[in-house]
Amino acid sequence: MPEKPFGLAVRAVVLDRQGRCLLLRRSNVCNSFVGTWEWPGGKVDAGESADVALRREVAEETGLKIELTGVAGAYPLEIAGRQIAVLCLEARTIGEEEVHLSEEHSDFAWAPLGELAQWELAPALREFAARYVTSNTLPRETD
Repeated sequence: MPEKPFGLAVRAVVLDRQGRCLLLRRSNVCNSFVGTWEWPGGKVDAGESADVALRREVAEETGLKIELTGVAGAYPLEIAGRQIAVLCLEARTIGEEEVHLSEEHSDFAWAPLGELAQWELAPALREFAARYVTSNTLPRETD
């Protein structure tokens, strides 16, 4: 059986000044997971670095400028005969927090991290988000 090719995608856990994360609802122009919620992001183009791709995707999908602040983690996704490694980076908005959606999304919301389980997230993101929220709400050791 032939090996499925790998691709790279990026997603941003964009936090606002109140510590809520930005969720986008997939519109009818999307090929899959229509109506589910996701973090902004998308494919990394050939020759493009992950950070540049993520800033571009967030700007295209929301009109927001972001500053990347850390690595949230990664998860696998399989679509249309391809395997995708999805890299999630933490970010915060720079300047204005007014969202201007592209046609790929029909709605947006700022959701507290602890409430992500209540949202209809895209399936692979749902599992990752649950692990991410748990790891970010556990008490951290201090020196």
